[in-house]
Amino acid sequence: MGITSRPGRLTQERRRFGRGNFDLECALSGLDPRFITFDMYGTLTDFAIGSAAREVVKDVAPPDRLDAFLHRFSCYQLDEVMGDWRPYDEVVSRSFERACRSTGVEFRPGDPDKIFAAIPGWGPHPDVPGPLAELAEHFPLVIISNAADRHADQNVAKLGASFHAVYTAEMARAYKPRLRAFEFMYEQLGCRPEETMHVSSSPRYDLQSATDLGVKDTVYLNRGTEPSAPYYHAYEVTSLAGVVELLGI
Repeated sequence: MGITSRPGRLTQERRRFGRGNFDLECALSGLDPRFITFDMYGTLTDFAIGSAAREVVKDVAPPDRLDAFLHRFSCYQLDEVMGDWRPYDEVVSRSFERACRSTGVEFRPGDPDKIFAAIPGWGPHPDVPGPLAELAEHFPLVIISNAADRHADQNVAKLGASFHAVYTAEMARAYKPRLRAFEFMYEQLGCRPEETMHVSSSPRYDLQSATDLGVKDTVYLNRGTEPSAPYYHAYEVTSLAGVVELLGI
């Protein structure tokens, strides 16, 4: 387990951390967020949308096009959430159809529905439940997610911790990475961005927006799904236990 910090963001500059080899109280003094906010899909929940898409198209996607299809499906999901809000099932469907069209994979109208229907059954990454419950004993935890309202409660229930609040793009009428999604959360919480710590595995969807709005304590939970973008996070951890360690709990 390790924690990487960006220089200048701690009271004492440290480049690499591991449990038992530094003085947390000294090195990490001042980390006392009013709320810890989280991305859910990919960060806490094992968001298996790529695997689900692979399973759905495996009988129609030529093997030499499958990886390109999955890459485009991921890219189009980001593109689809950048405009006005629309229901999440439409985001999935439009992204899926665009990926099919652009890579020459047969599009079957019922396939995106199969992917969307699988989402509420997905549970946490193995490293999540214990540390998350521990964090909940010390801080109010908040989720800001691109989840559909009808899915969010089911995914949250599988995380095994108590949350102060759960906010969705459907409530905000804006998806991350749009700033409005984050602004909605801060308005509902009655706090300033700089009073929070935000934890996410996605620089693209979360950490850039949080940084732009003034969150100082941004934590990149590196799950290997996106490249690190050090300008947009103050700390980098490789499991949720790293956040517990970071806060000196």
